[in-house]
Amino acid sequence: MRRFIEMQQKLLPDLVDVMRQRYMLLRSIDHLQPIGRRALAQELQSTERILRAEVDLLKETGLLHVTAAGMSLSEEGQRVLDDLEPLVGELFGLTELAERLQRVLGIAEVIVVQGNADHSPWVKQELGRVGARVLKQYVREGDIVAVTGGTSIASVAQHLTPAPAFKGVQFVPARGGLGERVELQANTLASAMAAKTGGTYRLLHVPDRLHPEALQSLLREPQIKEVLALLKHARIVLHGIGDAVTMARRRSYSEAELRELEQAGAVSEAFGYYFNEAGETVHRMPTIGLQLEDVKKAEAVLSIAGGESKAKAILSFAKQSCQNVLITDEGAARAILSA
Repeated sequence: MRRFIEMQQKLLPDLVDVMRQRYMLLRSIDHLQPIGRRALAQELQSTERILRAEVDLLKETGLLHVTAAGMSLSEEGQRVLDDLEPLVGELFGLTELAERLQRVLGIAEVIVVQGNADHSPWVKQELGRVGARVLKQYVREGDIVAVTGGTSIASVAQHLTPAPAFKGVQFVPARGGLGERVELQANTLASAMAAKTGGTYRLLHVPDRLHPEALQSLLREPQIKEVLALLKHARIVLHGIGDAVTMARRRSYSEAELRELEQAGAVSEAFGYYFNEAGETVHRMPTIGLQLEDVKKAEAVLSIAGGESKAKAILSFAKQSCQNVLITDEGAARAILSA
């Protein structure tokens, strides 16, 4: 297949570009439907005039429905997307990007999706769709799955569906509530994943950032001790990777604390740990939840992060050598490889 695609790119290079554009158009509509042409043009950073011709063609071929509510995929359009799925990696060079990242980062499996989450919000949905598929591949009946919060993990929750493998699976928040929208907190996402898959969940009713004295007091609570015991036996960890300063701001760090993090060279955050470019811990939050040593004991650690702005964070966290799978996008992949 790869040899055939290489010949096709040499003989008909324009054909691959056209296929790529139309695949991205269909995939965008798939995630955003129903959506109007103007809104779609903004999402794709294109113009309505350019988009009109493509939409008209896809409508004529029966791949799109266009109504007053907006554009949506037809059954045939969905089938075409599904049929293209195994070919996309080779056709658009994503497989090669992933293989290069595997070597650079030392991660067993890397999956690269199209686009750049920094510029196209629909790419976050694509990361979630692939994340849900990968989780379904790894999960086993009766597993404990530790999940963090954030937009990438929220997208995974949206795309999960019931499957026999999720029978008896418990979703457990990897840490307490972060000072952000409740729909992005680990507690909320653990319950959402359980509802989507038919599994069960536990909650961790503690703030994400604690004073050391409060932390020690809460650690003695029976309910909290029970959830922490479950986390230590999590076979799968599903988490995002954050930019250090961005995550610190979301946790309401003071300007003085932010300056300290920057001076320490913090570039990434995960599980309340802040790492520099060498992957060294430069700051650790007093928090209740999954600890780094617990993460390293898990059998499967699935990381999801996209956008070129996450490149340094992804590269930094990879130095922990605890990931089995990284799901990222072209924006982040190309930024890492050009660093």
